[in-house]
Amino acid sequence: MRPTVPPDPKTADDLRGDRPTSPVAAPPPGPARAALLAAALTVVVLCAADAVARSHPFGPRTRNVNDLGNQYVPFHAHLWDLLHGRATGGLLVNWQSGFGTSFLPDLGTYLTSPFALLVGVFPRDEIDLAVYVITVLKIACAAAAMAWLLLRLRPGRWWAAGLLGTSYALCGWTVATASYNLMWLDGLIALPLLCLVGEWVLSGRRPLVGVLVVTAAWVANFYTAYMATLAAALVFLLRLWLADLPRRRRLTAAGRAALTFALGMGLAAPLVTVVYFGSAHASEGRFTHFAPVGTEDLLARLLPTTYSFGSPALFVGTTALLLALALPFHRAAPRRVRAGWTLLVVLVTLSMQWGPTHLMWHAFAEPQGTSYRQTFVVCALLVIAAWHALSYGPLDRRALGAAGGLLALIALVASGSQLVRSFAWPVFLTAAAGALLGLVLLTRARPVLRTAPAALAAVLLVGVQLGEATATDAVATRMRFGHMDDYAPWGRRQQDQAEAIARADGWPRYRTDPGREQTVGNDPLEVGGQGAQYYSSHTSAVLSSTLSALGGGWTSGGRSLQSLDNAVTDAIFSVGARVHSPPDPHQNWFPQDGTGETVTREDVPPLVTVRPSAATGAFGPSPYHNQELLLGAHVYTLPRITVLNAAGKDADRSTDRRQGVRVGGKATITARCRAGGEVYLWAPYFAGTARLAGPSAHGLTGRFRADWRPLTKIAAMERLGTVPDSGRLTIELSASRLGVVPDQAVGCLDTGRLRAAVRQLRATGATRVTVSGSGGTIRAELPAGSRGVAVVAAPRIAGWRCAAGDAALVPAKQYHGLIAVPLDAGSTGVTCAFRPPGLRLGTAVGGGSLAVLAGLGVFGAVRRRRA
Repeated sequence: MRPTVPPDPKTADDLRGDRPTSPVAAPPPGPARAALLAAALTVVVLCAADAVARSHPFGPRTRNVNDLGNQYVPFHAHLWDLLHGRATGGLLVNWQSGFGTSFLPDLGTYLTSPFALLVGVFPRDEIDLAVYVITVLKIACAAAAMAWLLLRLRPGRWWAAGLLGTSYALCGWTVATASYNLMWLDGLIALPLLCLVGEWVLSGRRPLVGVLVVTAAWVANFYTAYMATLAAALVFLLRLWLADLPRRRRLTAAGRAALTFALGMGLAAPLVTVVYFGSAHASEGRFTHFAPVGTEDLLARLLPTTYSFGSPALFVGTTALLLALALPFHRAAPRRVRAGWTLLVVLVTLSMQWGPTHLMWHAFAEPQGTSYRQTFVVCALLVIAAWHALSYGPLDRRALGAAGGLLALIALVASGSQLVRSFAWPVFLTAAAGALLGLVLLTRARPVLRTAPAALAAVLLVGVQLGEATATDAVATRMRFGHMDDYAPWGRRQQDQAEAIARADGWPRYRTDPGREQTVGNDPLEVGGQGAQYYSSHTSAVLSSTLSALGGGWTSGGRSLQSLDNAVTDAIFSVGARVHSPPDPHQNWFPQDGTGETVTREDVPPLVTVRPSAATGAFGPSPYHNQELLLGAHVYTLPRITVLNAAGKDADRSTDRRQGVRVGGKATITARCRAGGEVYLWAPYFAGTARLAGPSAHGLTGRFRADWRPLTKIAAMERLGTVPDSGRLTIELSASRLGVVPDQAVGCLDTGRLRAAVRQLRATGATRVTVSGSGGTIRAELPAGSRGVAVVAAPRIAGWRCAAGDAALVPAKQYHGLIAVPLDAGSTGVTCAFRPPGLRLGTAVGGGSLAVLAGLGVFGAVRRRRA
């Protein structure tokens, strides 16, 4: 990858505005000290802010808000298990979640950062501390990388570069959004590193290292690496425009940059393509429709201690903001530099507010959750613009006055926003005064109080940065608790669950479900077992639709699936042991009964069963009928129900697409069934509690959690008790909001018929089932003479290939959403192997990129030898 034309010794120096002093462009002095200072200041601020907010590990408040507790901590716990050989499954298939899911897409989305491997050196019960340490290290490395980049762009004071590196790493996007989405922090690191790659391209240095840096960025987290790559491309084009180079050399540099990034992304393709196809097969989820924020809110997020979930967190510190505002008026800087960087900041900021360009920043897919995930790009550009203002010498009165006036105007407009709360003004005014005073001191040449003005300025500016960044981080940490769900860190409850599961585990003879009363959305990954629970961006559509048809519940628009405590589905999915836990006391949703974890066991069919024929019919609206269809036996009675409101009158019918009667407050359901049957209630659009009246309830209470507008949650089917001897059952409802009860809400399970169906499936099912260490291969031995269809109790996600006997593997068939293998006459076994979609394509692209890179290396070596 050597340039076809020898590098011009003036290239790098012209870009920095200096005269060339040597034919080899060397980095300016002080980047190591600047990087170390930036990292140290960042760590101090993060720890101080968490101490002020009394957040874990410096206080009693949990850090595990939203997806951090539901997804990222459990996935890191699963990585710990993989590293120590304790996981169920391997790199190809995760058998702990969703009854068997593809793991490589999750690995590429959440766990391929080099920092993630650090979990392996922590104890398993300190997984929350491990994730916190990884988070702090990532942010500190981002600060160091930016400080190094700034001194590579232009020479200047090393301590100022370290200070601005801290400003970037502790920007509002980091402390308000990315600190609990820790895989996005890899993009925070990647952006300055990719800009450094652009600098190497311009100076004709480190071609191989540049490719590897691009690869590392895309492997660590391709989503934010995509945004960082777009930003680095814009910075590179601006630097190319500012350089005094002939047109031919500009085109050569642009081509070299395109090749460097193409090869780097190509080497990352084996993982990126798997992640892409995993998303393509995922449940649609719930996506927000983009709506730009108002000018007041946009400018308010530039100020310290402002917080909101749905607006771009643009805070970079008052000092950096003042410097960026002063750049257009700083006469010591060349006009093209002032115009170029100012225009780039403005255009990228406006691109966040326009639908088509906003969509482009998010890889042309509407994000689920917070909309402004590209905000760190604007923060980086603000910091780089600030560095250009500072590196060209002290600001004169004109530039400082203009910057101060613009800052005052921003504060005036932002005062109309509700995001600027009363405590923000003292912090902002103090920071503004300190920053202005510090910048004024930099313009003085005479000693002040017998001390060099630069030293006083450094102390003052660092103090301002530490103070306002600590306050902003602490406010964001505290205010998240009022806007998001939070979850307890690892403690006694999780330890008891893990121990109970370990004692009952019998995989792959049967599954052990962690239980209906979940602690987080990914309980199986955190405490062990093999259940239906699964929360990921890659939750497959087939899994979500199958479990929903069987009466399962979900949150997050269908991407967070819950356990289904049902005897029929336990038989279908070979759940032979189930943990029963009390409600999580951390949530305080329902009163505690003082009971601990218990385990129930059932004789269930093996993981692979044999059905007489291929699937017939299709799922309908009733989950009871759907369960019978998948089981292959009639086991439910669906009685006619009567729903009365609190006044004892018939409840009104629903007027929307939810079929059934409306229920609000107190209500009752009455029905008649055969005595002794198990009573189930299916009310997906009901929120509240349901209790079976009388002693046959055995203390069971159904807890339903549904949210209809918007449709983010549906409630799972619940078991309420047994039918009393009279055959008449009464269910008492207490709704927390207006909901709907369907016409076929009650099902009475005949346990005798279920046991007979289970005996039949056990008699004809597999005699032995084995699963490979990687989790990607299942082998089952069948009774002699088996005919019909072998059904694997796992969702038929894309990538499964199966065969009966010694036949060649072909794409697996489907049996009502499960893996199916047609059997030939005399089949005595089946084999199923999993290959994630996109892996073959990605491997081919990666191999081609590696071959091109090797060829360029050989060509360059031969050319140098001849020279």
